[in-house]
Amino acid sequence: MNEQASVFTDRAERSAARAESAAEFLQKFAPGDDHDLLSEMMVTITRLSADKCGRGELKILNRALKELRYAFKIFAPFEEVPKVSVFGSSRTQPSHPQYQEAVKFSQLIRDKGWMVITGAGDGIMRAGHEGATRESSFGVNISLPFEQDANDIIKGDSKLVNFKYFFTRKLLFVKEARAIALFPGGFGTQDEGFEALTLIQTGKSDPVPVVLVDEPGGTYWQHWRTYVKAELLGNNMISPEDMDLFYLTDSAEEAVDEVLKFYRRYNSSRYVRDTYVMRMNSPLPQAAVDQINDEFVDILKDGKFEQVSEALPEEDGELADLPRLIFRFNRRSLGRLRMLINVVNECD
Repeated sequence: MNEQASVFTDRAERSAARAESAAEFLQKFAPGDDHDLLSEMMVTITRLSADKCGRGELKILNRALKELRYAFKIFAPFEEVPKVSVFGSSRTQPSHPQYQEAVKFSQLIRDKGWMVITGAGDGIMRAGHEGATRESSFGVNISLPFEQDANDIIKGDSKLVNFKYFFTRKLLFVKEARAIALFPGGFGTQDEGFEALTLIQTGKSDPVPVVLVDEPGGTYWQHWRTYVKAELLGNNMISPEDMDLFYLTDSAEEAVDEVLKFYRRYNSSRYVRDTYVMRMNSPLPQAAVDQINDEFVDILKDGKFEQVSEALPEEDGELADLPRLIFRFNRRSLGRLRMLINVVNECD
């Protein structure tokens, strides 16, 4: 055996030994499912040591893991309750029409059985909690040297989670939300809005409705859309259909209607290997399936759109009784996918 082959053999043996030791540890101290993933995580920890990872980097990983573990625990009991993440300026005063519109939006969406997630600060974040009430609110607070402390509505609540890092906090905003509502705000609001749209546009998150809400007669989002249309779309940096990834309104009632309309028939989606599976709350008329095959052939990798009446075997019984629209999606045309969801929801 040459020297290179010997090195590879040693590495393989050490890797196998780590995996075996991790499996034994988990069997004894963490009984349950998903040992394969937990074992991989433990092996990764040993590799960090072998890589001589710096203490500063280890602190980042350790804190991020602890923050996410705790946040997952807090959100878990409410997994089946739909939630909307609400963003906006922390400086908006309660007397401002934008604040009042945010209160109205959150109250209306709460009345439809939803919960509200905000950054837990003042301004629009407090308005979101005021409308939703403490009972139907989550707060994901970020530690800052100024400006950011939990507002008086969510402070002390068990559904308030504190974060050191923006990236872990952002993950929760997107992971837990079935809709995004953006009210006028500063850099943070713009950041959250563009990130949500980027994740949807690139297929890194599931499609969700993104509503941009202003005060009645307000121009904040109108000016934003003008910029996006002129500079991003006008210079071919986004596609025309990407403009359908968001909905602009100056009415809380319209914003709530847009969110609810998104889930009129559409329920959720996932991939089964190369097949995109769109779960629906009710079946489509055959004429609608035919229409979709005519109008959306451009988003197919090959084949056609087909409607089936139950879950695919690989879905392990998830939402088993819901009808599905299945197709081989090209994974590029996410704006067009959003337009397809609109057609699915609008068909009688």
